[in-house]
Amino acid sequence: MSPLPPDDPASTLLSGFGTLPRPDDAVARPAAMFDVCHAGVVLRAMLFAHAVLAIGVLFAAPTFDAWLLSFALGTGIVTPSLLAWLIAACALKAPLARLSVVPQAVVIGTLGAVCSMGGWQLSAHFGLGELDRIGPLGPVLAGTVLALLVLQWLRMRALARTPADTAAKLAELQSRIRPHFLFNTLNSALALVRHDPQRAESVLEDLAELFRVALTEVGESVSLNEEVELAQRYLAIEQIRFGERLAVTWELDPAAGAARVPPLLLQPLVENAVRHGIETADDGGTIRVRTRVKGGRAVISIANSVPPTASRPGLGMALRNVQERLRLMHDVNAQFENRRDADSYRVQIVVPL
Repeated sequence: MSPLPPDDPASTLLSGFGTLPRPDDAVARPAAMFDVCHAGVVLRAMLFAHAVLAIGVLFAAPTFDAWLLSFALGTGIVTPSLLAWLIAACALKAPLARLSVVPQAVVIGTLGAVCSMGGWQLSAHFGLGELDRIGPLGPVLAGTVLALLVLQWLRMRALARTPADTAAKLAELQSRIRPHFLFNTLNSALALVRHDPQRAESVLEDLAELFRVALTEVGESVSLNEEVELAQRYLAIEQIRFGERLAVTWELDPAAGAARVPPLLLQPLVENAVRHGIETADDGGTIRVRTRVKGGRAVISIANSVPPTASRPGLGMALRNVQERLRLMHDVNAQFENRRDADSYRVQIVVPL
């Protein structure tokens, strides 16, 4: 067998096998050790601080009424103080990330003390005279300790996202996608080689790009624009297989294209749409992919027509895979919803911009 020429698309396709990702590569990349600019972090910090307050006042309140009053007074200090601390810490994220552990802890602890003192003074200013009995020392110490505890939690959270076991989990999630869609697209290309070599070459170029993304580095994010382009390549290959039976509509908002998403996010979803909405329908069907910006977030919608005779239900692996990788990347900042209407099935994803 003669070697493939350098410019042959199949040569490009096969060369990707030499760049398989390694879990160590993901571990080597530095993580953001301090980042409170996420809704999930804010919610957890609020719940933690109020839980500590509720437990703390149990030791000072002889009755339930006294506990309730003390908790309410403490909330008047904790809530504004913590919000001020979170806003300040978010604004200082970049310079704090450049500090070593000890200076970072000093800045965070001091910031917690200042914000707690401000919260105590604010509550006293609004006429909560009972707070005079508490004095400023307690809130200042509590604010410092809580700030340092949140710092340590964020540090452990960042470290937990990068070790080898998490990288291996991401690799395993991503590897579940590869065999299925690569097998389908390769079959499409092989079926075309005998009848239309020029179109087969174009298909192989699209397939090479699919391989490149499938073998991308574990944990690396891509732009929504890149994901849309990959989905377009995949559907172009499937268009050859189904012809006029497959109708695709694209409604793309350029402003949403900058959103960061996990690799191979859209491809398994459009593959599901082809499998359950087009493949089993004698007359074919329609797939509509839409992106838009709403409320400062990118909204991605994939809808496909549903044939009169339902296809064999799948295992839901692709949907669970997408949900899990969205959770690993965006935590509670991402939303995933899927539902079936009378004549269509829709998946909607919302991610931050």
